[in-house]
Amino acid sequence: MFMIERERIDSTVKKVKGQTANFLTLINLSLGALALLFMMNGDLKIGLILIFLAGLFDRFDGMVARKLNIESEFGKQLDSLCDLISFGIAPAFLIYQAVLHQFGVPGMIFTIIFIVCGAIRLARFNITEFTGSFVGVPITVAGCLMAAAYLAINFLPGFFYMFLTIGLAILMISTISIEKR
Repeated sequence: MFMIERERIDSTVKKVKGQTANFLTLINLSLGALALLFMMNGDLKIGLILIFLAGLFDRFDGMVARKLNIESEFGKQLDSLCDLISFGIAPAFLIYQAVLHQFGVPGMIFTIIFIVCGAIRLARFNITEFTGSFVGVPITVAGCLMAAAYLAINFLPGFFYMFLTIGLAILMISTISIEKR
């Protein structure tokens, strides 16, 4: 009886350990979704903070997966889907709500281009073998730079954000090589 219980506990611990990184990834997603909800209610500053918190959890999920040796194809796909929300849609929406909306349709188009390029970047990453260098700026970096630019909203002209949005979008799908640290 004791042996059966011990095996059950060991099996449960192993399953929980195997999902630790995925749990952190889902926190990343939850923070990105929560950022969107706050921004839809006009609280852009809270949205900004939540995007940066999502970035911390995104950093931790990969570290935990490697440390516990629990990397999986499922985890890689889940991480990309979550990253699209937290670092593609949320930062683009933040900058759209803050400044790009004043440009009407062009502001909408630039916002969508950023999101589309982020999705392309993630899809490309998922189908290529990682060699220690990223091809194109990672969406996490582009999204965090986009979100950080919100802090300068009172100091920079609105059209700057059009160039920033399209520039970061192009960098995500570029063939520039960036070594992972």
